[in-house]
Amino acid sequence: MTLAADLDTYLEHLRSERQVSLHTLDGYRRDLLKALQFCERCQIEEWAQLDSSRLRQLVAELHRKGQSSRSLARLLSAVRGLYAHLNRIGRCSSDPSSGLSAPKGERRLPRALDADRAMQLLDGGVEEDFIARRDQAILELFYSSGLRLSELVSLNLTQLDLASGLVQVIGKGNKARVLPVGRKAVAAIQAWLPLRAAVGPQDDALFVGRQGRRLGARAVQQRVSQAGVRELGQHLHPHMLRHSFASHMLESSQDLRAVQELLGHADIATTQVYTHLDFQHLAKVYDSAHPRAKRRDTEE
Repeated sequence: MTLAADLDTYLEHLRSERQVSLHTLDGYRRDLLKALQFCERCQIEEWAQLDSSRLRQLVAELHRKGQSSRSLARLLSAVRGLYAHLNRIGRCSSDPSSGLSAPKGERRLPRALDADRAMQLLDGGVEEDFIARRDQAILELFYSSGLRLSELVSLNLTQLDLASGLVQVIGKGNKARVLPVGRKAVAAIQAWLPLRAAVGPQDDALFVGRQGRRLGARAVQQRVSQAGVRELGQHLHPHMLRHSFASHMLESSQDLRAVQELLGHADIATTQVYTHLDFQHLAKVYDSAHPRAKRRDTEE
């Protein structure tokens, strides 16, 4: 079996058995193709022939070409996954990535909106229009619950419990978690649902286009970007709303483990072992800390 055939088999394993997202699958494919092309240049015909010194050579080569430490760490992670698979099916008995790490780079903090800018984004007037109501619901849900882009676009109506203010999402590794949904997001979704129903959705997708088809990741990115320019005069992307959610929750609650669970992270800074917290505690932290979940003293 050739290098390419082994790689195709592994990618199919990720798609069908591990059920990773298309975004994750594309990332693995891009990184592993770099390793495959390097092997071909070095006249390596089987993955078992790639050793640690050669793999270190590839990492150094990519580093000189400007690849970030984060990108190189992701590549090594992809190679590690490939060799774990090859070892499991008997195609190989070694792992050249064992003991290798990416060159250390400057750790950059993710960009986030401050609370005032988040309110400016979300508190503008919303027209009674299909696109406007849908986009408002998208923005509110991103900021309310800290969803990943892939988690939001895959949402179905059955995953929402608006009466209880909860949403179940399927995160990385096909792991499900239940998140609180703030009152502003609940109201925005309730305003959107009648307009959604009017176009005759083709399936159970929460967010659809005018033709009733599920809204894709690229379309959501574009809508969020346009909202950032329109309301804030700046670039905005879905992950920035997720970072804003995490930052504001942490600033208010000082509860790192609760924020970790809400985000669906397996660890903190790749070293701290994830500690499970009772969901009722998470809901209490959320209600008391998140800017758009706080209840007013008096109802308007």
